[in-house]
Amino acid sequence: MLNPIHIGDIKIDSPVFLAPMSGISDLPFRDLVQSFGAGLVFSEMIASREMINHSAETLRMSTPHNRDYPLAVQLAGHDPEVMAEAAKMNEDRGASIIDINFGCPVKKIVKKYAGSALMQDEDLATDIMEAVVKAVNIPVTMKTRLGWDAENLNAPSLCKRAEDVGIKMITIHGRTREQMYNGHADWTAIRKVRDAISLPLIANGDIETIDDVKAALQQSGADGVMIGRGTQGRPWFIKQVMGYFQSGEVLPKPDNQLDIILNHYDAMIDHYGEGKGVPIARKHLAWYVTGMHGANEFRAEMNRVKDPSTVKSMLCDFFEGQILAA
Repeated sequence: MLNPIHIGDIKIDSPVFLAPMSGISDLPFRDLVQSFGAGLVFSEMIASREMINHSAETLRMSTPHNRDYPLAVQLAGHDPEVMAEAAKMNEDRGASIIDINFGCPVKKIVKKYAGSALMQDEDLATDIMEAVVKAVNIPVTMKTRLGWDAENLNAPSLCKRAEDVGIKMITIHGRTREQMYNGHADWTAIRKVRDAISLPLIANGDIETIDDVKAALQQSGADGVMIGRGTQGRPWFIKQVMGYFQSGEVLPKPDNQLDIILNHYDAMIDHYGEGKGVPIARKHLAWYVTGMHGANEFRAEMNRVKDPSTVKSMLCDFFEGQILAA
């Protein structure tokens, strides 16, 4: 059984979260995953300076929703004042939580001395956290990794500093920056953070099955899990996770998968417009059909089509073919 947690004054009944994923956890996907009961959803990682410069793309990435559920907006950057200003902007736009990214391992982010690069400078990281906490009246959380590399596993000390300056929840991805996304997340190593802080702790990394969830919680001592790639093509997976912890049974996949996919596709086209929405949607459609009969041929043909109505007709024909082939 997963117990509720409190992030400041926000109570989360089911601590099974959607991870911030660049190019993936946009408004349509957040809405969809939340409709399956995610306790908390996170925006894509947003560059703080782009935010305060009112970049149209950045503003769209942090678009607040009209539904009654909390949104955490994740910010990245290395300047405490800029991070604080961007945090305040998002609070004013309707964010419920500000999440600070100290975990992104991507080279272009690290070169700007943001993301996981800040694990190498705990003083600056602490200044950033303190500035953001003081700038807003909503809870601030933080996501990081185990450390920069195997010789510098400083997540426990950084997280203790986070607790001391008023951070309300911590998420740990069970890899170092040096590992990028290679190998397997080390959930056991997260337990050292659990021993260092009393804040709610969330385990992240390689959580793609119910067994992964059980192992991650048991090995890390975390209070909940954050799922990223495990939701790709399976936005209902979070519901299956929560259902298991409520009843001990694994819920089947929904019977109306085609309706879910078509509605998600429409939402992406509405959000981005046809010109951007059609190509952006392709990766999601590819994930949805993974493992199905004829998936490779469908993906190849679908990737050449630019008309949304044609794509939807192809999806209907493809799923009808699955029924006939069963």
